[in-house]
Amino acid sequence: MAPTASRKVFFFDIDNCLYPKSYQIHEKMAILIDNYFQKNLGVSPEEATTLHQRYYKDYGLALEGLVRYHKVDPLAYNAQVDDALPLEDIIKPNPALRAMLEDIDRERIKPWLFTNAYINHGQRVVKLLGIEDLFEGITYCDYAAEKLLCKPDPRMFEKAMHDAGVEYVKDCYFVDDSTLNAKASKAFGWKTAHLVEETATSPPEPVGHYQISNILQVREIFPEVFKRK
Repeated sequence: MAPTASRKVFFFDIDNCLYPKSYQIHEKMAILIDNYFQKNLGVSPEEATTLHQRYYKDYGLALEGLVRYHKVDPLAYNAQVDDALPLEDIIKPNPALRAMLEDIDRERIKPWLFTNAYINHGQRVVKLLGIEDLFEGITYCDYAAEKLLCKPDPRMFEKAMHDAGVEYVKDCYFVDDSTLNAKASKAFGWKTAHLVEETATSPPEPVGHYQISNILQVREIFPEVFKRK
């Protein structure tokens, strides 16, 4: 295998990207987040939903607003939200996804996970999908850090590059379902695919270099990433 420095990196978002929105994990997580707001901040259900949505829109992560304004313990939050999700009942191995990832040309491309979730959640998801062995690392939002850092903050993209050992933005590929994150990725200089499922609402104007409706389509838009037949 080629030295790390000579390889480009393909960064994969995890939630609602490596598995479909139809799993409704986001909706189940939203309920747990709203419950956390109500229980820990003493707000009404309506106020919880409003704050949750505001913080997600402003920071890309509801937890960022909780830490910033309410000084909550991120790891306690994680235990009550992400770690409480019944993922084992929802996520199953995806042979087609695995086959696509296996076809990445690893002599030239390093597959890397890039998520705003904590590492526990990211590792759970890829293990249940049966693809945990196909990535060389993960960049995640470190809930144990003194200050949270997450997408779409440009510093998070810098951190991902540092973690993955890639020097130039031109050597980075990225796929994410988040409009905010795809827009930030393109502005940062990464080759960006925005995943918008057919049942989802597309942004008024494309925010990435490409817009796809299924994760398997990255093979079509970035053929150079895969082994030559």
